[in-house]
Amino acid sequence: MSIREMLSLHPERDGEVNDLLATAARHAMFCATMCTACADACLAEAMDMRQCVRACLDCADICQATTRLATRQTGDNARILRALLELCAHACEACAEECERHAHEHCRLCAKMCRECAQDCRSALGSML
Repeated sequence: MSIREMLSLHPERDGEVNDLLATAARHAMFCATMCTACADACLAEAMDMRQCVRACLDCADICQATTRLATRQTGDNARILRALLELCAHACEACAEECERHAHEHCRLCAKMCRECAQDCRSALGSML
């Protein structure tokens, strides 16, 4: 089952789904997991990776919150969701920039996921105007 399918089943939505928002929610969920895994791998590195760990964990928390709010269909809180999508894009970009400073493969993969998530959040923002 996909997030898109779950959202389409909500009684108030009558099968209608904002596909860009569903994609952003899905990728934010993946990004939170990738960032958490990267932070954990950074902790095991011999060099000082504190800033990367911080960027990854901050991003993971924001991505998780974004997923949770983006999948809520009852009522409306569009102003807060738009602000969170924008924050998520900024957090993902900051995390990607930090991860790109390191030659570790886990950081490379995390940065790639963060860039994709930031792009998806911005696309979702455009669909909510």
